[in-house]
Amino acid sequence: MKILVGVKRVIDHNVQVRVKADGSGVDLDNIKMAINPFDEVAVEQAITLKEADVAEEVIVVSIGPDKSQETLRQALAVGADRAIHVPFDGSTESLSVAKVFKALVEREGVDLVMLGKQAIDDDCNQTAQMLGAMMDWPQGTFASTLTTTDGALEVVREVDNGLETLALSLPAVVSVDLRLNEPRYASLPAIMKAKKKPLETVEASELGVDLTPRLELVSMSEMPARESGGVLVNSAGELVEKLKNEATVI
Repeated sequence: MKILVGVKRVIDHNVQVRVKADGSGVDLDNIKMAINPFDEVAVEQAITLKEADVAEEVIVVSIGPDKSQETLRQALAVGADRAIHVPFDGSTESLSVAKVFKALVEREGVDLVMLGKQAIDDDCNQTAQMLGAMMDWPQGTFASTLTTTDGALEVVREVDNGLETLALSLPAVVSVDLRLNEPRYASLPAIMKAKKKPLETVEASELGVDLTPRLELVSMSEMPARESGGVLVNSAGELVEKLKNEATVI
């Protein structure tokens, strides 16, 4: 089995996000960047499958600026075999990303695509579903447990009323939740070895994909500060009165 894993370079989840003064977007100057946490879980699961001799190769892919290669090297340091960088300096959109993955899946002969269920910068949660539809492959989204049996996958996913178990034949697309595993840390020797692992640069045009954004960001602003905290009420009648006359929500 050959596994392709998508990784996205995002603002570290511990960093307080700031909006630019002109409202044109998020301020990235001197901001710590990292692998999208959901993608980090996907990388860990792919490597675990390789260590269990279920997979023979793990390929990580990132679409973004040149610094995305640092993100790919992090994935290589924890065990991925090789990396593919698709350069792009603009804002990526789910459909375009899915098209790039589709082209790479067909070029590489991939059996399983593993993606984070969403990226923490745009929270779109669309790429895996779009890719599955374009490839006409079975998909298991929001995977919190994944096991392999006789060349097939069993995915347990969280739904509104509990847990749902899916049996997927390969090839397939899986998007993962944070509960699936605990990503490992890369050792210093592994980080050094990762510098020698293959990292290929492939232009989107070579894959027949146009990454030009179809959406325009008009403006961005921070949420207004909360005016006041909550208040205690002595009765249900008082609560209704405040909701009606002060909050004007009923």
